[in-house]
Amino acid sequence: MALLITDECINCDVCEPECPNQAIYLGKEIYEIDPQRCTECVGHFDEPQCVQVCPVACIPVNPAFIEDHETLWQKYQRLQAEQPVAAVESRSS
Repeated sequence: MALLITDECINCDVCEPECPNQAIYLGKEIYEIDPQRCTECVGHFDEPQCVQVCPVACIPVNPAFIEDHETLWQKYQRLQAEQPVAAVESRSS
């Protein structure tokens, strides 16, 4: 399940740096989440970090992208495989 930032977003900038998949970006008016990159932090954390830090609770599950844990895990693995080798090596140091 990818997440979705609703129009209640106040553009406080706290969610974007918390995303380990770089799925959050500033859209035309508010922050948005790329559903192809959002794993709900599966593979990184037990809970979605953006949801944890959002002061206005405007990040629900995106109903257009309902995915089970296995699908999110596969997406995480795909995203990790796409990373440049230098980025992966720097995290393991």
